[in-house]
Amino acid sequence: MGNRGMEDLIPLVNQLQDAFSAIGQNANLDLPQIAVVGGQSAGKSSVLENFVGRDFLPRGSGIVTRRPLVLQLINSPTEYAEFLHCKGKKFVDFDEVRQEIDAETDRVTGINKGISPVPINLRVYSPNVLNLTLVDLPGMTKVPVGDQPADIEHQIRDMIMQFVTKENCLLLAVSPANSDLANSDALKIAKEVDLQGQRTIGVITKLDLMDEGTDARDILENKLLPLRRGYIGVVNRSQKDIDGKKDIQAALAAERKFFLSHPSYRHIADRMGTPYLQKVLNQQLTNHIRDTLPGLRNKLQSQLLSIEKEVEEYKNFRPDDPSRKTKALLQMVQQFAVDFEKRIEGSGDQIDTYELSGGARINRIFHERFPFELVKLAQYPLLREEMERIVTTHIRDRESRTKDQVMLLIDIELAYMNTNHEDFIGFAKIFCFVFFPNSAQQRSNQMSKKKASGNQDEIMVIRKGWLTINNISIMKGGAKEYWFVLTAETLSWYKDDEEKEKKYMLPVDNLKLRDVEKGFMSSKHIFALFNTEQRNVYKDYRQLELACETQEEVDSWKASFLRAGVYPERIVQSESEENGSDSFMHSMDPQLERQVETIRNLVDSYMAIVNKTVRDLMPKTIMHLMINNTKEFIHAELLANLYSCGDQNTLMEESAEQAQHRDEMLRMYHALREALKIIGDINTTTTSTPMPPPVDDSWLQVTGQQSGRR
Repeated sequence: MGNRGMEDLIPLVNQLQDAFSAIGQNANLDLPQIAVVGGQSAGKSSVLENFVGRDFLPRGSGIVTRRPLVLQLINSPTEYAEFLHCKGKKFVDFDEVRQEIDAETDRVTGINKGISPVPINLRVYSPNVLNLTLVDLPGMTKVPVGDQPADIEHQIRDMIMQFVTKENCLLLAVSPANSDLANSDALKIAKEVDLQGQRTIGVITKLDLMDEGTDARDILENKLLPLRRGYIGVVNRSQKDIDGKKDIQAALAAERKFFLSHPSYRHIADRMGTPYLQKVLNQQLTNHIRDTLPGLRNKLQSQLLSIEKEVEEYKNFRPDDPSRKTKALLQMVQQFAVDFEKRIEGSGDQIDTYELSGGARINRIFHERFPFELVKLAQYPLLREEMERIVTTHIRDRESRTKDQVMLLIDIELAYMNTNHEDFIGFAKIFCFVFFPNSAQQRSNQMSKKKASGNQDEIMVIRKGWLTINNISIMKGGAKEYWFVLTAETLSWYKDDEEKEKKYMLPVDNLKLRDVEKGFMSSKHIFALFNTEQRNVYKDYRQLELACETQEEVDSWKASFLRAGVYPERIVQSESEENGSDSFMHSMDPQLERQVETIRNLVDSYMAIVNKTVRDLMPKTIMHLMINNTKEFIHAELLANLYSCGDQNTLMEESAEQAQHRDEMLRMYHALREALKIIGDINTTTTSTPMPPPVDDSWLQVTGQQSGRR
């Protein structure tokens, strides 16, 4: 194609627009272009028609432009128009162009004046135009017309924002001179999206309709509300001229005469008018394309790389190839097995922090509906249906077996009470103390002899840990933390956990527990040991107050003391309650009462053991019989079951959605390659016109300004 120069940059972008519009991706690309924005009566359509020199745009009341019109002007010896959606058809009658725009608009939006962001691509070849590409957007409106939705203003605004927020889009802000410029819809948009004022080109229309004695000189000289790219004034045909079919060439001559003869504009007449505006837009768009082309190339290359791996699978795709179907089936089953295992173990790359995932979703995975989201099986609906049937049937079978095993575990727990369990609270000792006190005394004497002879190891240590003695007075050192060792016979405490320096050893006989309220300044949780025979427990203290950091620690220590035979203090109920239904409990003799309390503690202790065992075995049983077995089934037997179902070719029939996706990806791939090829043939080293110098555009950051007239 040779070494193209700057004059071919605009046709280059036209080719890119056509390539991506054909696959419906034009709106998603940030191609260099000029978007024409303004209010409904600003004169946008007249400006575009003046560029072409023909009447070709729809006219009427309300919203006329209801879809973006991508207008590509190309300098050519002959004059005709082409639509991208009517490839190969040349329009030489521009009345037909207008009719086609109306028809294509209604085809997508309907006849109720609705709008759509899907663009219409129109290319106009003419000897009277310079290379230029503009996007004509719907005019800003406030009031719905006919059957239009109530939020039509927001819909139009959202559509405009899709184009003008892109950094590669220049704004042609069209504002009428006979209204307050500070309230211009186009400049309000520019304030929002172009705070630096580097992308906005101002156009002032209807200069000939200003009130007598007023002009727009300060605006056109870029003194009032200045823009870096400045303002250009134009004079369009009046409605009377349009209705009378006034020739556009005659209108352009009248426009030239207006600027040369007007006292406020004659000194800048060579920088005003439609021909000058077209020339400036050609230069500025060309420069803009040159500046943005490297970034565009990088973006296209990134997009190409992101889809290249997927497209590689589609290049030689043959839907009826049996080897392809066999390979796809194997891959699907293998990937399904891997993804299933990852999701169950919670090690996949799709962990959601807002919903249950991994093991927590097992119930949903197995019971609500087996979600074949683990691998993308949507492209093969028949395969998905068959896999769902096979795996779900297997899971239902394993579920039944798992339930039977769980019931067996419960029956095993009910079959025998193991009172010698290491976590039980010392049934043998308690039973002796409660029901055979004389025997218990003999056992105590024997234990004392063993301790005296050095057989300390034979005494069972129930618990060790740090506790704070809370009720030592400040004069004697105050509350202090010690290392406590609780056995079946004694409670000892040491200076530290090395247990070398013993501070005290307290027998647990005749001791009971009671709760102590926290002090006002204390954050610790406290319980106390006291002697049931009203003796001092420790030195001259009636009770020994012990403190922990949390209530959980207190409860844990209480459970340990239960194993040592130290029980909580029984709270005496009020007289009214004693006379109630529980009064018979208080009529029991102390020995019987202690037996009842002991049995209750024994039952609580054993039920805690059962609960712990069941909670440990239940998930293991489910994991072994259901989860792991299902994983092994998927790995080893699922494929064989699928082959035994019959015709594999039928199973591997892809969905219509997958076929459409494959075609779209291939079209996108070829469009990106074509775009990069087009860009690669361009020489961008040609010197371009520099950006205009900065101006005081502080007004762009300020809302509410003075009037645009003087």
